[in-house]
Amino acid sequence: MTSAAVVLAAGGGSRFEGPVHKLLAPFRGRPVVAWAVEHALAAGLEETIVVTGAAELTAVLPAGVRVVHNERWADGQATSLQRAVEAAEEAGHDAIVVGLGDQPLVPAEAWQAVAAAGDAAIVVATYDGRRRNPVRLHRDVWPLLPTEGDEGARVVMRLRPELVREVACRGEPADVDTAEDLTRWA
Repeated sequence: MTSAAVVLAAGGGSRFEGPVHKLLAPFRGRPVVAWAVEHALAAGLEETIVVTGAAELTAVLPAGVRVVHNERWADGQATSLQRAVEAAEEAGHDAIVVGLGDQPLVPAEAWQAVAAAGDAAIVVATYDGRRRNPVRLHRDVWPLLPTEGDEGARVVMRLRPELVREVACRGEPADVDTAEDLTRWA
């Protein structure tokens, strides 16, 4: 069974008020997205896919990732997740482990723990008992994922809780949504 790490990094970042897109904002000396992608890549899965959209990120992404552009990024996160599924299907992967480009403090170990817990259709990381990313989605649930809107696997987890397994992880799953978030976590 093969798995791809997927970093969703396509959104507009509309709540972030700064001179650059939030994913390009400096965080501990590097762009926010560079941290998230580096951790996903370091997890050592068979492939790392970055779904881009609103911001041009190619120049700040590390070597070894496949960039998939989502032309419909403004239509919501579900369209980015669908692009990731298409890329994974093309490559013949059995599962994707999905995280967000604005979560720079989710470590490679969380990606690995979620990827390794392969006995459920959906595996979700928890931090202090709260569900967050990354989330492993076996190909069996890909047809259940929404095709539009701003929700991804959460919809399926709500409707089909019997498919979900939680895995306790270490790390900090905070999103960088605002300039204040960036300051708080820097």
